[in-house]
Amino acid sequence: MTSARHGSAGAWIDGLIGVSIFSASLVATRLALTGMDAPFLSAARAALAGIAAAATLAAFRERRPRGRDIPALVIVAAGVVLGFPLLTALALRTVSAAHGTIFVGLLPLATALFGALRSGERPSRTFWLLSICGALITVGFAARGLSSAPGPGDALMFAAVLICGLGYAEGGVLARRLGGWQVIAWATVLSLPVSLPLALILSPAEPAAIPLPAWAGLAYVATFSMLIGFVFWYRALARGGIAAIGQLQLLQPFLGFGVAALVLGERIEPAMIVAAAAVAVCVALARWFA
Repeated sequence: MTSARHGSAGAWIDGLIGVSIFSASLVATRLALTGMDAPFLSAARAALAGIAAAATLAAFRERRPRGRDIPALVIVAAGVVLGFPLLTALALRTVSAAHGTIFVGLLPLATALFGALRSGERPSRTFWLLSICGALITVGFAARGLSSAPGPGDALMFAAVLICGLGYAEGGVLARRLGGWQVIAWATVLSLPVSLPLALILSPAEPAAIPLPAWAGLAYVATFSMLIGFVFWYRALARGGIAAIGQLQLLQPFLGFGVAALVLGERIEPAMIVAAAAVAVCVALARWFA
């Protein structure tokens, strides 16, 4: 019993580390977009992560995945390595980052739903109520003051959330066999035949003209958002349960606001603190009722 509790606590710690890393992705992306366009950024982050992952796999002499693991790796690659970054980048051409946060607030619910379908998890009714409650708080906070009618950008963001939730769930199941870091490493390597040529084709004509903060933003999303964060995240999903750990994503927008305040000097509103506290309560209760 004690070791089980320690394992569960370790999974939640891993999950918090992963979500904290992901929460800085928006700020890093904003920095990167000051000097490069969204399609190149999406391809370059995946290509750089794939090259680093290939070197790491070779250094540790990791055994190649079995044939039965390839379809799952394709889903992970399509969902979190290529699909989500590309769809959100395309969506952000027509919608604001604040508007996009509305859909990110639905990601934990999508992850839990796909987790139930792909892993056979059966959370309680109370868990689902808490999950919906947390999503409504996050979405409601993000939607304040927004009055624009739905458009193509909304459809792209919704598709991004669905494909990312599937990629999270599939990766969490696969991590039980391959290990957390191996899943994201092989997924980024599997994406190289697509990401690397696109990055080369879309590369800026004058790289020297790109400011240093933009390169720093690209380095962060390629190294931390695309690789290191997933090492903790997939290990947490495998150890703690996809539905339960997935609820930690409800905290991601609020952690992101904090990073934006520290790095970009953006103001933290009192309502943000209240909403974050309410979401934290939902996440804590969901842990017990999952």
